[in-house]
Amino acid sequence: MARINFDLQELQAFVAVAERASFRAAAEDLNLSQPALSRRIEKLEDLLGARLLERTTRRVALTHVGRIFLERARGAIDELERAVLSIGDLAAQRGGLVTVACVPSVAYYFLPAIVREYAERFPRIRVRIIDETAHTVLNSVVTGRADFGISFFGTQEPDVDFKAVLREDFVLAVRRDHPLAARRSVSWEELSQERFMTVAKESGNRLLIDDALAKSGKRTVSAFEVSHVMTLLGLVEAGLGVAAVPQLAMPPAGHATLAGIKLEHPRVTRSLGLISRRGRPLAPAAQQLYNLVLLAGKGAKRGSPKQA
Repeated sequence: MARINFDLQELQAFVAVAERASFRAAAEDLNLSQPALSRRIEKLEDLLGARLLERTTRRVALTHVGRIFLERARGAIDELERAVLSIGDLAAQRGGLVTVACVPSVAYYFLPAIVREYAERFPRIRVRIIDETAHTVLNSVVTGRADFGISFFGTQEPDVDFKAVLREDFVLAVRRDHPLAARRSVSWEELSQERFMTVAKESGNRLLIDDALAKSGKRTVSAFEVSHVMTLLGLVEAGLGVAAVPQLAMPPAGHATLAGIKLEHPRVTRSLGLISRRGRPLAPAAQQLYNLVLLAGKGAKRGSPKQA
């Protein structure tokens, strides 16, 4: 790849002459002498190996190559200015606040490592986490209460951009001393013999499970219903039964008490994504955290550790 040996000043000089069609006017705009301006243009043309401007005693005009290069030079200058402004904004927000709304099943095990890395990079930026239901997460983003959200709802909302991060399975959470803990997989039909626990019907996770089971002609009867997935895991740890939970809600492999078993027939999945207000760019500090979540999602796609 050829090395670029010209600098921003030469690009600015060329753009100024092209826009004013005059070396004198461009030199005045840039507070340069006309000879100094001419040297910058000549250096740029020498480095490019092409003439950009046709000069006569009466006018200055762009060559064919000059017209093409002008558009690209303007784009390069604009992009550099945006980058500088973004860094300036981020520096100005060193002591600012980023608010992310996140469903609890993701907040407990998936999000903390991301926030830790973010805090190490930007120690003076505070992070507020709204760990609520999928509906509350969506509403927090739409109303501007949160900078962005992490959820599995939002794909149908006209004012929201949904960027998929990963697709995860629901697994069966059991105690390690439960007979099913030795299994590689369990069918939903087998759960009729177990004390099954679930989240309430108002939960987005419950809607996904009920919809998948209805399509396959299956159904479950729950012994206990709770509002949050993490409460379910507490009941499983207490030996009160088994529960279907998203993979990311499970603790890492090797947990002393809990194990996650693959659920089949049907396989129930959910698409987790980042949601943000459409047409409203994130502030630089929020964008940095958003990018870290995306990166972590790509890592999780390569395969979460098995919970058996």
